[in-house]
Amino acid sequence: MFQNFETTSDVSQGGPRLEALRKAMAAEGLDAFMVPRADAHQGEYVADADARLRWLTGFSGSAGQAIVTADRAAVFVDGRYRVQVREQVDLAHFSPVNFPETRPATWLREALPDGGCVGFDPWLHTHREISELREKLEAENIAFVPVDNFVDRIWPDRPAPPAGQVRIHDEAIAGATSAEKRDRIAESLRQNGQSVAVLTLADSIAWLLNIRGADLPHNPVVLGFATIGSDGAVQLFADPKKFDSSIRQKLGNEVAIIQPDGFVAALASLSGPVRLDPGSAPEAVFSILKEQGTEVILADDPVILPKARKNPAEIQGMRDAHLADGAVMARFLCWLDANAPGDLTEIEVVTRLEEMRRQAGVLDISFETICGVGEHAALPHYRVSTESNAQLEDGKVLLVDSGGQYPNGTTDITRTVGIGDVGDDVRLAFTLVLQGMINLSRLRFPKGLSGRDIDPIARAALWSVGMDFDHGTGHGVGAALCVHEGPARISRVSEIPLETGMILSNEPGYYREGAFGIRTENLLAVIPADSPDGRDMLGFETLNFTPVDRKMILDGMLSPAERDWLNAYHAQVLAKIGPLVDEDTRTWLEKATAPL
Repeated sequence: MFQNFETTSDVSQGGPRLEALRKAMAAEGLDAFMVPRADAHQGEYVADADARLRWLTGFSGSAGQAIVTADRAAVFVDGRYRVQVREQVDLAHFSPVNFPETRPATWLREALPDGGCVGFDPWLHTHREISELREKLEAENIAFVPVDNFVDRIWPDRPAPPAGQVRIHDEAIAGATSAEKRDRIAESLRQNGQSVAVLTLADSIAWLLNIRGADLPHNPVVLGFATIGSDGAVQLFADPKKFDSSIRQKLGNEVAIIQPDGFVAALASLSGPVRLDPGSAPEAVFSILKEQGTEVILADDPVILPKARKNPAEIQGMRDAHLADGAVMARFLCWLDANAPGDLTEIEVVTRLEEMRRQAGVLDISFETICGVGEHAALPHYRVSTESNAQLEDGKVLLVDSGGQYPNGTTDITRTVGIGDVGDDVRLAFTLVLQGMINLSRLRFPKGLSGRDIDPIARAALWSVGMDFDHGTGHGVGAALCVHEGPARISRVSEIPLETGMILSNEPGYYREGAFGIRTENLLAVIPADSPDGRDMLGFETLNFTPVDRKMILDGMLSPAERDWLNAYHAQVLAKIGPLVDEDTRTWLEKATAPL
């Protein structure tokens, strides 16, 4: 299995580990210490060796942070994890804090009313984060002190760093050679008067060099740092044992592979101006350059936007991957419809879906499948374990959010299905969520708008009856890369303009704690849209082709335009996926896609 179902946290260890951390803090004269979820590369997933927040607190979500003082220990989580955190941490020792309603600066101001010293590992916090904290709390006599990581000191059986092997990403799928990409980035540095850029995001390095790795679960990246000069030459600081001779030959003489421990010395020898992303680069990198007197230009990672703007080959690869995945989903939903509820459990559902994706040729899943029935569906990032494994039951909904890493693309899809008669209360929520998904899919909008501007379209139907959901509507998606990719997203906080070639998820939802959860998700590619006035307009191309559970829809609530869109979408599903599946699945698909 790509996914295991072991419990990843131990509530009983929270107290003793917290006590050990406080002893280490006291020995150094610190009043507080920050423990982020992030590693030095600020990715969504971290290797076991970097799962410090999980080890200390028990919380295993993909975003969060702990701050520990002598008498308090806070775990900051956003709306996705407010139920989960209460189940995973020892509430006698750790207090969940809602983020962003309460931010670390606000909490520290209250926790340290007389000021104090806050320790942090400068490799795990970005320059922007630390700068903002210092600015906000300087007047409160609260200082931020870079220190060695105290969690590492007290973690006796910390796992070894990952050592996954690197592979070449096919140029035909990438749409450009690594040399062409490097020339493109080098030209942008020259145009901006910058001699070199420091890259710290693992997916930026993977995209730039047309390589894929196996250091993190479900994200095909190699962990490392890199520099790229204005001449296009790259120094990659990653374990050389991960690169065989054929990969070294493919990368060529312009890409030097250097041991990771050479990175600090290389930084100290750089000649400026050096481009550094304050939102992703570790504070340690900025400090090293500053100590050397090197001129630093704070600017976005130069790879991040070119990576987000998929070229035609990348878009086609994503289309092809989603067709293959659509056939998997049709087979899966046909199987589920024939067997549920029966004796099925959440784990059996996840296992069966993964088996089908393996048969379709996936290299991995793109994230751990979220498969929750009933009250578990109300947890947006629920992870089934052997302890939580629930049985499917009549009258409950099943939410399955899943995806695959295919050689030519990354998929992500969520469908919520009713097991038997779920009742009109649930169907109302389902239909409101569906209306949001449809109306965002249909949207045309002027070029220059950001995710913040269009996020309300997915929420309007829910808002009209006083309902909402506490996560973004959509995230960026990589092309045969990370399923969560920056910088663009569809969210009330995103100000990045949407551009042709970007791929984003469209996944409104609704969650009633202790009862049920609804989410319907497709991926969208941003494309040019026609305008009778000749305006520069954009729209979306839907990439997923999987039926929506028709029996969950309150048909009378849909407007004619919404009903027409859904009927046309289902006709496309049948036309595109029908020829790819067996006869029994096609028969099921014909019924599942019948017009409303």
